[in-house]
Amino acid sequence: MIRVTRLKCNDDFILNAELIETIEETPDTVITLTSGKKLIVEETMDEIVRRVMEYRRAIFRNFR
Repeated sequence: MIRVTRLKCNDDFILNAELIETIEETPDTVITLTSGKKLIVEETMDEIVRRVMEYRRAIFRNFR
């Protein structure tokens, strides 16, 4: 799970990173989920990718 912020609302929410299908910058960052739902967030595409990588590293650290 990663924390992201809705664009213009400044509302933080937790997103299941496993449901992310694509991320685009158009110039706003648009996250498309596997369900087809689209979310527009304040974070950059690179920041989302970094958070997802940190999340997955944390999960796999527990399996060692």
